[in-house]
Amino acid sequence: MSRQDPIDLPDGAPQTLSDKGFMIAYLEALSLVERLHRLLLDVIKDEFERVGVLEINAVQALLLFNIGDNEVTAGELKSRGYYQGSNVSYNLKKLVEMGYMHHQRCEIDRRSVRVRLTEKGRYIREVVAKLFERHAEGLQDRGVLGADGIVDITASLKRVERYWTDQIRYIY
Repeated sequence: MSRQDPIDLPDGAPQTLSDKGFMIAYLEALSLVERLHRLLLDVIKDEFERVGVLEINAVQALLLFNIGDNEVTAGELKSRGYYQGSNVSYNLKKLVEMGYMHHQRCEIDRRSVRVRLTEKGRYIREVVAKLFERHAEGLQDRGVLGADGIVDITASLKRVERYWTDQIRYIY
């Protein structure tokens, strides 16, 4: 975005970035990322209510989606940046208890547990995958976002992710 590209203020009045100030635009972007994440969880929750799956939550469904066909440890999920702290361990434990995942102690490090999806877990993953496919088609079909737009958004978010990661690794 150039300094003069139009952006929308909360009241909808377009202004240029130079009028609004970079800090305010940055805070607005952070707020939007947070709202989008919460909204994504609500959309996933609504989809599971629609298909009659009420025993897992949206975070657990995303966890199953991200694991996919892989066999992983909680530490690997955390190191990939998908989940933080004890939250992932708690959700993995609950998913194993409910029959969505298999777990097995690692042969090399007996403290570590490897998990993979059960048939029940693969069903949940497929529900989420189909939801995301519908969203991708809808975004394009309705002209909300095209191929160039998604590439630009993704590239920008990756640069922010890299910047934040560098802040954690090298500044503190």
